[in-house]
Amino acid sequence: MIAITSLLDKTHSERVSELTEHLETKFGLSGVKITPYPHLTLLTAEIPDMEELKQYLELTCFEAPDFTIRTTGLGIFPGPSPVVYIPVLRTPPLNQLHNKLHRDISEMSSEMGVYYNPNMWLPHITLALGDTTPAMLGPVLSFLCNYNFTWEITLDNITILQQCGDYYLKEEEFRFGRRELIS
Repeated sequence: MIAITSLLDKTHSERVSELTEHLETKFGLSGVKITPYPHLTLLTAEIPDMEELKQYLELTCFEAPDFTIRTTGLGIFPGPSPVVYIPVLRTPPLNQLHNKLHRDISEMSSEMGVYYNPNMWLPHITLALGDTTPAMLGPVLSFLCNYNFTWEITLDNITILQQCGDYYLKEEEFRFGRRELIS
């Protein structure tokens, strides 16, 4: 399974990295580092023909303009290992990109991640994942309440993250509005 994502701009990537470093230092939370790049996941999929996907993403990005997303507050996906995240507000440009990607990539995919269906998708930026417990949520949220999560972030790329061992690493990055591959 691969992840189709947008990496955050430099400023917000640094903010998220700083927060995850604090969460590791104060609470021992490092599970989110399975993906070492702060990002917004647009969808996950099993893709038999990666070259077809890459050609599609290159063309899609060439035609796409940069746009701004907004975040606000904190969120939790509950469970035995709750996920702590920054919610991303759904806007027409974000929804249009997501719907197009989901529609087109589902045609070349043998499997799509169920949580990324346009009717279920909750866009977010993950801060803690995999090594949290319900008991630590109170202290973690008390700590995070010291920060402002009302951000404006410019999205300018679509990036493929591929599972490599225990990590999801950058395979290719495509920039909006130009035909260039970032390695």
